[in-house]
Amino acid sequence: MTGAEAGPALPQLGAERLAGLLTPAGAADALAGALRAGLDPEACPRRTAVPTPGGELLLMPAASGAYAGVKIAGVVPDNPARGLPRITGSYLLLDGPTLRPLALLDGPALTALRTPAVSALALRYLAPTGRPLRLVLFGSGPQAYGHLEAVREVRELAEAVIVARDPERARRLVAHARTLGVAARTGTPEAVAEADLVICCTTAREPLFDGRLVRDGAVVVAVGSHEPDARETDTALVRRAAVYVESRAAALREAGDLLIPEAEGAIGPGHINATLADLVAGRIPAGGRAGCPQLFKSVGMAWEDLAVAVALFEAAGARGTT
Repeated sequence: MTGAEAGPALPQLGAERLAGLLTPAGAADALAGALRAGLDPEACPRRTAVPTPGGELLLMPAASGAYAGVKIAGVVPDNPARGLPRITGSYLLLDGPTLRPLALLDGPALTALRTPAVSALALRYLAPTGRPLRLVLFGSGPQAYGHLEAVREVRELAEAVIVARDPERARRLVAHARTLGVAARTGTPEAVAEADLVICCTTAREPLFDGRLVRDGAVVVAVGSHEPDARETDTALVRRAAVYVESRAAALREAGDLLIPEAEGAIGPGHINATLADLVAGRIPAGGRAGCPQLFKSVGMAWEDLAVAVALFEAAGARGTT
């Protein structure tokens, strides 16, 4: 060899290695732990989005305590038609004090776990208790499967109604839910009128259902978009709901579900009721505000990727391995 001796190979944690290391509930515990340790989502670096010919390239750095990291993710809408995942990329985990690379994690697998974990953490505090719940789930992709698992881990389900554009994919998700012991069927957007929980994890850019149909006390979780001009919920729901977000600053930059109603004059920037950190710290009563729907709008944040990546890395016992 010439030059410096090569160091040990960087551990590669692919999707197969990551599978089963952590449940959504376990990942939610990691998120809650980060918040309880003093992490401030309002101070988290903002996402950088770089347009590309096929979609966009996202850069999401974060640092907290003993670790730092950055997710490099691609979002390519035409990829599924090519037989490729819509979300691509990797997560580089670093030692916090030295910024020495520790591991490279599969980005889509991390995202597929992180996003349902964020929703599960919010549902621990907002979802009704004491009885089985009726779920309406919009979507049929990886996030829909992940959210079905996440909801089952935090609440008992009486029924799951799957609403999706592709009937065959909706039927496959119904069949999967039944293998988990969940009574499931396909349905239409009007099913939200009977729902206790409504989960939206789609690529939609326009509202998926009539928000006037959602009952007081029901919880709506919307995770599908981080773009200011895209939304899954309508102005009618946002206006009447108590709204919860990961970070006020991030939501007011990226959450079209809130920014579009604000641009219409239906709500003001103070319409946000509380943050995920408020829920974890107990500053908001369990179950949220009475007499209205509860809406948790997630845009996805870099600190969440870091917290879950660290939990996966430690669960894999990857430190010091090749």
